[in-house]
Amino acid sequence: MRNSPLAGKVTAHSSARSRSSRASGLLGLLGPAVLLGGLVSCSQPAEPLTTPCGVVVDGSGSGEATKDGFDAKAKLKDSLIPFLKDQKCGTVDFAPITSTSMSSSCKVEPVDLDPPHNETTDQEKQRRQAFLAAAEQALKELDCARDDRPGSDVWGGIGRIASKMSADGPSAKLLVVSDFEQADPEFSLVTNDEIATEANRAATIDSLVEERGLPGIKGMEIFPVGYGMKFASKPSQQKLFEGFWTEVLEGRAKARVNTKYQ
Repeated sequence: MRNSPLAGKVTAHSSARSRSSRASGLLGLLGPAVLLGGLVSCSQPAEPLTTPCGVVVDGSGSGEATKDGFDAKAKLKDSLIPFLKDQKCGTVDFAPITSTSMSSSCKVEPVDLDPPHNETTDQEKQRRQAFLAAAEQALKELDCARDDRPGSDVWGGIGRIASKMSADGPSAKLLVVSDFEQADPEFSLVTNDEIATEANRAATIDSLVEERGLPGIKGMEIFPVGYGMKFASKPSQQKLFEGFWTEVLEGRAKARVNTKYQ
């Protein structure tokens, strides 16, 4: 983080056309290498998957596939499966970013990516099905977030997924598909005066922590996807934006930020 910017940030559809679209989206999430195998070996038991993982999806308008949007669905398709495989995720849970993320009604069930098995189980097939289920759940959560009071309470979305992660065992890995542009009914990063100086930024964060609590992500690793895209051509605003999130995530919350999928 010290050497790079942030070190680099259901509604169900019942029609046949919607189901066809959803199926196409899932196939897009599962690339040929995953579909054709390579997850496990048929000749020996697969390595156990033990990492608790979380996926946060941004349903705000800035995540649309527009000129000024960061296209949350495309970035989810590009990053989800590599993230789950690379981090050896054993379980994956989901959380939305809406205008009020903590109280959002969006909720999908977690997925066990390493289901119980025995010596006769085809683990390759079993895990392939689990990856497909994870892809489906991620899309459901994103669709719901876009319909349920769309907004950008990133702070709450991260706090919500953190509350689902077990404190025991390996540290959690979190994929956050968002531009991190905090803009909820009570606080927006667009108001640069609140983060214009180090003192202002510290006071603003103090106030947010007092009002909302600090996301419980200590020791967890956060992988942002889409981070800060709006500010790519605005260096002065980007500096303030990154200063805020660096202090929140690493300075205060004591998490680690990794831009591998950015």
